[in-house]
Amino acid sequence: MKDSWVHKELFEVRNTHAAFSKFGFLPGLAYSGFAAHITKGNEPWTLEHKTRDADFTKEAKNFEPIEYNAPDGVLTFDLLTNLQRSGTYHDDDQRAHLRIKPHLENIPESVSMQKYAAPESRFCPAAVYEYVEDEKSNSPKLVINAQNCVHCKCCSIKMPGEYINWTVPEGGGGPNYQVM
Repeated sequence: MKDSWVHKELFEVRNTHAAFSKFGFLPGLAYSGFAAHITKGNEPWTLEHKTRDADFTKEAKNFEPIEYNAPDGVLTFDLLTNLQRSGTYHDDDQRAHLRIKPHLENIPESVSMQKYAAPESRFCPAAVYEYVEDEKSNSPKLVINAQNCVHCKCCSIKMPGEYINWTVPEGGGGPNYQVM
């Protein structure tokens, strides 16, 4: 890998994301431009993140609910329309590429729902995560609709406890964006 063109390209921009989180938008932009175009990644240091993104997810009690306007069909669209436009496809018989980590099965119902009001059910752009009433226990149960996933990976990095294990789908399934 170190002898490939992939390593060369990734090495040149290795500090870009960390620069934005460490310095903020404008200083991060300046640093990233300097590192990518002037030093070409040859600066003698590597910036590191000091915290995980999941550590910045705040509890629901600190926020007011937001009411959004209904989609107008001109500038804003409903979820199913947007999902259809992404061209997302996963084979029906493939194993789900989104799984709850084995030692963290309690987090969806006991932590995510209770403390954070189930953020994964709101921030996911494809409605992959939904809580449904479990008839046996009369409590909400997380259902993962992996077939809708557009591979934004927000769930694997932003959730409290990082309880979602995101893996590459079999057969290259996922979104098929036509303009990329």
